[in-house]
Amino acid sequence: MRRREVILAGLSWPLLGLWGANALAAKPAATPASAAFGEDTVPALARALAAQAFKPQSKQLPASLEKIGYDQYRGIRYNPDQALWRGLGLPFQAQFFHRGFFFRDRVDVYEVADGRAHPVIYKPSQFRFEGVGAPSENDLGYAGFRLHAPLNRPEYFDEICAFLGASYFRAVAKGQAYGLSARGLAIKTADPAGEEFPVFRAFWLERPARDARRAIVHALMDSPSAAAAFRFEIVPGAETVFDVSMRLYPRVSLDRAGIAPLTSMYQFDANDRNGIDDYRPAVHDSDGLALINGRGEQIWRPLHNPAVLQESAFEDRAPRGFGLMQRKREFADYADSEAHYERRPSLWVEPVGDWGEGSVRLIEIPTADEFHDNIVAYWRPAQALAPGREHRFDYRLHWCDRHEWLPQLATVAGTRIGAGGKGARRIVIDLAGGALAKLPAGSEPRAVVSASKGQVANVVAHAMPAPGVWRVAFELDPGQERSIEMRMRLEDAGGALSEIWLYRWTA
Repeated sequence: MRRREVILAGLSWPLLGLWGANALAAKPAATPASAAFGEDTVPALARALAAQAFKPQSKQLPASLEKIGYDQYRGIRYNPDQALWRGLGLPFQAQFFHRGFFFRDRVDVYEVADGRAHPVIYKPSQFRFEGVGAPSENDLGYAGFRLHAPLNRPEYFDEICAFLGASYFRAVAKGQAYGLSARGLAIKTADPAGEEFPVFRAFWLERPARDARRAIVHALMDSPSAAAAFRFEIVPGAETVFDVSMRLYPRVSLDRAGIAPLTSMYQFDANDRNGIDDYRPAVHDSDGLALINGRGEQIWRPLHNPAVLQESAFEDRAPRGFGLMQRKREFADYADSEAHYERRPSLWVEPVGDWGEGSVRLIEIPTADEFHDNIVAYWRPAQALAPGREHRFDYRLHWCDRHEWLPQLATVAGTRIGAGGKGARRIVIDLAGGALAKLPAGSEPRAVVSASKGQVANVVAHAMPAPGVWRVAFELDPGQERSIEMRMRLEDAGGALSEIWLYRWTA
């Protein structure tokens, strides 16, 4: 079980049968059999929804589903023979998730074809119920959906993405397995008063053409503080790409909104093994936060499993990108023959247009195991998002192994921390690629290291046996300090050779 599942316990937001430019029906049954659909249909619904008071949805489920657990829920499986678009010779198919367990919210689904939207009707016969009594109700709706398409081989429809629970969704590229998640919107993350979890209430799936390379999905999101309309253009492949358009309509002033939020898991690695008794060298879905800021600086911040919750802010204007990345890609990096963390996706967010002033926020939450997602990253605008108007954010999500940033810069391949002399900590950083792969003879790179507190000593930089790999090592004497921010970059006479390494050391 994952934190992205656990965290949804107890959530239940409203679902109305929605249609018409300004009209909202009180029950799904009021939804017409079909209706005209255009690019402004979902934004119009979101605007109308935001103009009304938020209305909670009932959590009640049929008796056979009311108290089922995780294993019983996993016994409810959609019948692939009934997948949407199956047998039509189209490049995508859709399957649906049943309501139950933590996923109690009703989600309405529509198919869009020839300019009209038709509801996809729930039927118990679409599912196989193993160890659970099939409900007799025929108007339950769904909990979410997943898209399938040929990804790893042409004759088989792989699962490429899933939308399930609140506003969470996941995707994979070729050869990958599910790992971190994205969300539609984060509100009040790490707030002591509690986080608010917006939910997708309805989806519109456009029927693809026979030669389509992309699937198009529209979504309506709702929460006590805001409503929003999303358009996802999904292209699976060696790098699966989502082009996302979000139109956000706050009900209240949003001063703690998270745009393009990412959620992942980090338990330990060579920089962070305090109290770890595990045969594996590392356990994580992501090992670092990567950024290219508006000034063109490329930054790497290794993740940390802290003793107490930590929040970091990277102030910026017009960011070029950020993401939670999984850089280690060899089986030996994890030695886990079941989880295969080397196959988990990285996820890079590329803003489209000028996002203005704000900050990339990184939340690191303590975790004692690998089953709870404890890492969150997102963009927070500097100014509160005002109610009564539209706020638009467009961006591209790259689900990938690695992402090409500034090719001339070496990237951080690993961070190790251990005991140094007389109470100091020894910090070792390996850098690879970029200009390091073709340094001229006699070049003498030097590491520029700084710390906000404490003392840095014994800084060295030297080539490793592997071509194009250099190691930087130094000692940090923290004294009595409890938290220290560090920065390192490898340079030569011509300028920067590597990205900027940032790290927060805590006692």
